[in-house]
Amino acid sequence: MIPALLCALLSVGVAENALDVLYPDLEFSRTIYVTEDGPRLTLVAEQSKVVSRRGGNVTLPCKIQRDQSLAPSRKMRIKWTKLTSDYLKEVDVFVAMDYNKKSFGSFHGRVHLQSSSAVDCSLVITDITLEDYGKYKCEVIDGLEDGTVVVSLDLEGVIFPYFPRLGRYNLNFYDAERACRDQDAIVASFDQLYDAWRGGMDWCNAGWLSDGTVQYPITAPREPCGGKDTTPGIRNYGVRDKDKGRYDVFCFTSYHTGRFYYLIHPSKLTYDEAVRACQKDGAQIAKVGQMFAAWKLLGYDRCDAGWLADGSVRYPVSRPRRRCSPTEAAVRFNGFPDKKHKLYGVYCFKGDN
Repeated sequence: MIPALLCALLSVGVAENALDVLYPDLEFSRTIYVTEDGPRLTLVAEQSKVVSRRGGNVTLPCKIQRDQSLAPSRKMRIKWTKLTSDYLKEVDVFVAMDYNKKSFGSFHGRVHLQSSSAVDCSLVITDITLEDYGKYKCEVIDGLEDGTVVVSLDLEGVIFPYFPRLGRYNLNFYDAERACRDQDAIVASFDQLYDAWRGGMDWCNAGWLSDGTVQYPITAPREPCGGKDTTPGIRNYGVRDKDKGRYDVFCFTSYHTGRFYYLIHPSKLTYDEAVRACQKDGAQIAKVGQMFAAWKLLGYDRCDAGWLADGSVRYPVSRPRRRCSPTEAAVRFNGFPDKKHKLYGVYCFKGDN
């Protein structure tokens, strides 16, 4: 073997010397080609997006495709994380290695692997919450091989603009998060606002979104809303200072597990009387998000203005008619009246639990 190698090297050397003599001005370069096999482990998701609703269960698909020469290892690690709305961070959801499994944070006790086969890494999430909405990353590491795939979890729901009793443009980003949470909702994402705009949403007040941007949807361009000669679309103020910026907010909510209803009462009520009336009926005064969910998702229709928990007065109309939102289906807003005014009924909510 060694003599053969020496002969080969000598032959190369002789050939190069001969070329130097024949072509003294010729410059030589050597190109070394290195080939390697492609990845022997990849992840695939049968669906890039799955849709569910609050309170439901869902399976986020993730399966391994491996080279048959790569035997599975007992030290293979499966990890699921959730991407933040700005995609800058990952939040741990679930990790498994052999028989060791752990779920994290708000997912504790609500997630597990489907494990229908040796290559199935799909994640099952039970009792879905509003905060579960978003993008998830499945990652598998097996020795020197690894793979990732991203799956989106979307929720059936409704988006609505919101501002508090203080008036418009009074919320920084953190106030906006609390305001939505207080109304049984979360701050909406851009994708949710975009879907709402495509469905006809038109709102001329700028509001926070979950990625820290401030935007608003326009379907009928007009002078006070970016100009009448502009095209329909989502007007974007860009990323704003989360502490100093003051805007409204777009909230998102989904199906609720409970009963939303207008309380039949012999007389009109002040705000405090409305709160007590719902409590006496074994319920609580309803929140704005609960009214929007009942209206949009369940077709709730009532032409009676009633108190809600934030001190506003509203009523949901899903069947437009004379003297009751004649032009469109909508949640009508009567403002934030003096809480001592005895002029309205009340909407209550009774949870299943």
